[in-house]
Amino acid sequence: MTALHPIGLSIRNAVKIYPGTRALKDVNFDIRMGAVNVLVGENGAGKSTLMKVIAGVETLTEGEIIVDGTPTQFRNKEDAVRAGIGIVFQELNLFPDLSVAENIFIGREPTRLGVQIDTRAQTERSREILVRLEQRIDPDMPLGALRLGQQQIVEIAKALAQDARILILDEPTSALSSVEVEVLFRVIAELRAQGVGIVYISHRLEELIRIGDYITVLRDGEMTGTRSMQGVDIPWIVEAMIGGDAKDFAAEITHQVGDEVFRAEGVTLAKTGGGYSVDHVSLRANAGEILGIYGLMGAGRTELMECIIGRHPEALGRYYVKGEELRHTSIADRIAHGIALVPEDRKVDGLIQMMAIRENLTLSSLKDFTRIFHLSLSREAKRAAEFISRLKIKVASAENPVSSLSGGNQQKVAIGKALMTRPIVLLLDEPSRGIDVGAKAEIYRVMRELSAQGIGIIFATSEIEEAMALSDRIIVMADGRITGTFGKTAGVADVVAAASPGTLTAKDTAA
Repeated sequence: MTALHPIGLSIRNAVKIYPGTRALKDVNFDIRMGAVNVLVGENGAGKSTLMKVIAGVETLTEGEIIVDGTPTQFRNKEDAVRAGIGIVFQELNLFPDLSVAENIFIGREPTRLGVQIDTRAQTERSREILVRLEQRIDPDMPLGALRLGQQQIVEIAKALAQDARILILDEPTSALSSVEVEVLFRVIAELRAQGVGIVYISHRLEELIRIGDYITVLRDGEMTGTRSMQGVDIPWIVEAMIGGDAKDFAAEITHQVGDEVFRAEGVTLAKTGGGYSVDHVSLRANAGEILGIYGLMGAGRTELMECIIGRHPEALGRYYVKGEELRHTSIADRIAHGIALVPEDRKVDGLIQMMAIRENLTLSSLKDFTRIFHLSLSREAKRAAEFISRLKIKVASAENPVSSLSGGNQQKVAIGKALMTRPIVLLLDEPSRGIDVGAKAEIYRVMRELSAQGIGIIFATSEIEEAMALSDRIIVMADGRITGTFGKTAGVADVVAAASPGTLTAKDTAA
């Protein structure tokens, strides 16, 4: 098998040191051409650091890069691009005010005579790439008008436009629907057949087994396993990742579900151009209950969460917390009445990347550390340290910028920020997006503990296994409407059927 897949790039004895942390410790990694090279590990294991080194974004402290047998140094991203390396980062690097086509060719615009940008050629080439990805996206529309999953498709299109011989995909499916994932897999198969070397990073272990040819596992910056994917199963991956068996993600804590703590009636959010993103939705949540909202991309789950927290003051509907109607639409008022939201897109909506981890954690609860006009930094720091420990956030220092953390640890900071407001109702939109198996276990554990303390939890997810495992009750949405309500004994087939757009006959098993 290895003879069919020659090594196109190697990393040897790689060491990367940041202030206060050693991200890579003597790592050796090979990228084989015409194959999918899977890289897996918990958040903070060093995967993204290793990929940034290969992409020319970071330089090694020690070690070397070898391309086609020749030692090479990537001083910047341009050096890596010239060597034929393209990358799709886990966190999107796009410009919302530019068009889709401008984002796809940013920094590499086709020109006439090397002077004037050839916008027609740029648009047509973008359209061809989007058709290849089976997307009906207008290349001339502003990128900011697209939903998150479509923006991730544009990020992939941006990498494909480079005609890279080595393509790095860092969590490429984290915001994609199941249909979009299948399209991506077809494109990967096409690229592999053309001899492109693909590095694929994902926390969805089933995906890795399905499409991978070779696997390398990192743990705490060190390699703990590398081999052909033949014969690899999920238990082997988990053992190599975390040094033990998978944890019980959804172990219940026995407790009584209390009275109603939240109710929404007739929530309606109109779309620009007609129709509804949220179509007259009503729901309730009880103290100590975990209410799951399951639906496919575009079902209206995120928009419903945003309406509840007050992000869309133009939306219609009534909201009640412990029987008291909320009269004001501001986000600050909703937080003051005990509602907190952990948004789907932590980078854009959940955190301020340039601010310290401590500052992000306490951002929504500064009044707890303030007397008149004085902010007690010592009290703030102590409280932040408590949540860093409680959520097991891997940090070198709470004063480091939150952008220095891995994606999973940033998600934990976003959750900690919400919990610091002492919510009565906690909203979680795709809480495990971009999270590894270990981090998922910790977040699920926190959710169970919070529900046992009497907090009403409403979480939205597009992963059916997550919805079935965690929810005390499941509401299914499609096309902005509720299409089914199910209890713990519901069958997966019934829940999935209710999520299909246009299906309005799902059996109600928990009225």
